[in-house]
Formats: sequence, structure tokens, C-alpha cells
Amino acid sequence: MHRKRSRTNLFKLSIAKEYARNEKRIQVHDNDKFLDVIANHNRAFALISPNSKYLKQVSADDWIFPQCLASMVRVGEANPSVGIIGSYQLSGDVVKWQGFRYPREVFPGREMGRRVFLARQVSLNDQPLLGFGDPTSLMYRADLVRKKPEFFPNPSPHADTSACFENLQCSDFGFVYEILSYERTHAESQSSSSRQVNRHLSQTLSDLLHYGSFYLSKDELKEQISATLEAYRRFLAVSYFAGAKNYDFWDYHKGRLKELGYPLTGFALFKAAILTVLRESANPGQAIGKLLKQLRPVGVEPSKSTIQSDTAAIGASAGRKE
Repeated sequence: MHRKRSRTNLFKLSIAKEYARNEKRIQVHDNDKFLDVIANHNRAFALISPNSKYLKQVSADDWIFPQCLASMVRVGEANPSVGIIGSYQLSGDVVKWQGFRYPREVFPGREMGRRVFLARQVSLNDQPLLGFGDPTSLMYRADLVRKKPEFFPNPSPHADTSACFENLQCSDFGFVYEILSYERTHAESQSSSSRQVNRHLSQTLSDLLHYGSFYLSKDELKEQISATLEAYRRFLAVSYFAGAKNYDFWDYHKGRLKELGYPLTGFALFKAAILTVLRESANPGQAIGKLLKQLRPVGVEPSKSTIQSDTAAIGASAGRKE
């Protein structure tokens, strides 16, 4: 499939080429074929100089602050075992990627992976506060990027997290205690789209299956897979009874669960609905309201009447004899 070049894209390309003419360190590459988001990232990574020591990505609409590169390279140069370097990131008015204890700069890869798998996520204004970071907040050691033809190892929008799990098996994680980047979020962004469909649950399950055995004990891995599946099915049960019947939504989740070895069945969906009602019987409206936030566009809150009607629908279904 060939990409049709719009006037806007051609204008952006001309601007990039103008900068390249004035600065020999800037190189512009224009794909001759359309690539999906992750494939396009991997294509760009393959074009880095063989002499480069680090790779710094800045996602579209994001930006980095003036001291970003110097601060991250400083940590990398002082700690040769570090393969991935993180930092604080401003997203709107929220500071993301917290949980590190100053002044410690280096975290063994296995320790960092365990933290991400086992820590309970904390969110503020729908923004995750814990984790490795995202591509704009991270810097990668270039030899890790060059090691495989696809640094982002799968086509998921969360493939950058998978890349961290994969590469921290052989390197450590460094952290800079400075806000070094800004993330601009909007309804069309990959992160906003992913939140609305909730691709994060399927990717967490996938990462557990692919990388969990390195970071977790057998009992820990079994417990985390079980908890993730339970949360996944609970989310889908609420989505179904709340009327989220968009074909693409269900096609994605049914396909992903089948691919991961846990095909979705009507019995599993119904069981999850019953367990949701029983577990949250003390305050079902509040519980359903939290889950419904994931079904609506970012920034749109469900009304009180909607929460009440959705809760009633699940309660009625749970009490109905089949």
C-alpha cells in the first residue's frame, strides 16, 4: 500500500529538508511505502548511524527540554551497564514516571522489571504515574537497538514497554531526576486511542507470558496472569452489559485473547459479570463508574443516570436464569 502524499505532508517534508540543508547532522528519510506505527518506528531505528552511541526518540506532538540529551547521556556515560535511561515527564499538568528514590540512579534490569510487573499502577487524571516511561521520556543505548532488526518486538501500541522488558534482561535501568520532556495528549494520539479500547490489558498479559518467567517466580507469575485475566474479563463483561458492542472493539479483544491462548467464551464473560456484582455489592455504582471511564473518550465523564442504568443492567443479568 503506497501512501498518498497530502499537501500538509509535503509541506512538512519541505521544512525538514530545509533544516537538513543547513545542518549536516540532520538526515531526512521519506518512506516510499505506508508503514504502521510500530513498523515505522523500527524502520527509523534501522537508519541510525552505525557510529551512534545512544538513540533518543521524540514522538509526534511531544518535545524535549534543552537539558534533556546532556542529562541523560551523563547517566549513561557514568554507568556503562545502563541500557535504558528514564526521566520525569510532564503530561498536561501531571508529572509522570514517579516512584524512584533519589539519589539512586541505577536499577538492575531484573529489579526494574519486577517493579513494573508487581507494582499496582497509580493514575492521576487518567495518566499513569508508574512504569518505565514512554519513548519520549526514555533514551536507549544504540547497541541494544542495533542488536535486532525490530527493536520494538511486536505491533502493539505498547511495544515500547515490551522492548524495555526484553532489553532489561541484559542491561540496567538508569534514571534522571529531572523533567526532561513534555507529552501532548489529544483524542487522536496513540495513547488516547489505546486507552479507549484498553489495549493495555492485553499487552500486560502478553508481556507476562513472554517475559514474566525471567522477572518473576513461578508462583508470582501464576498469580499475576490470573489477576490480569480476571481484570481483563471483568472489563469486557462491563463493556458488554454497558452496550459497548462496536465490532472493532470486540474483534480486537477476542482476537488478542485467542492469540494469547485464552479465548473469550460466553461463560467466562457471564461469570466475570456475576463476580463483578458480588465483589462490588457494597458500592456497585462506584465500581462500574470506574470501569466505564475506560469506555468513553478521554475527558468525558459518565453521567450519574448512565452509571445507575449500567449497574442495573449488570445486576439484572447476574440474577437472570439462563
